[in-house]
Amino acid sequence: METIYLIFIVLLAAFLGFELIRKVPATLHTPLMSGSNAISGITLVGALVASGSDNNTLTTILGTAAVALASINVVGGYMVTDRMLGMFKKKQGK
Repeated sequence: METIYLIFIVLLAAFLGFELIRKVPATLHTPLMSGSNAISGITLVGALVASGSDNNTLTTILGTAAVALASINVVGGYMVTDRMLGMFKKKQGK
């Protein structure tokens, strides 16, 4: 029964996350993404703890997948932020 509740929470979080991101205007998306990198870093630490917390194979597999996805999110967020900040730099004169 507990597994059903956990699956429900994951599905609800995925749906709400999708709806929230979809409703963000394009002008706010990049600053919002750069601000959420700290949260993704915390998620990465939690995923590392979960992947090595016990000897259960399922926990290790899900924790490793969470580490990979959180790492992609953090790196991608910083790449987008760097690109956004590069748009505000002054152009070099010839």
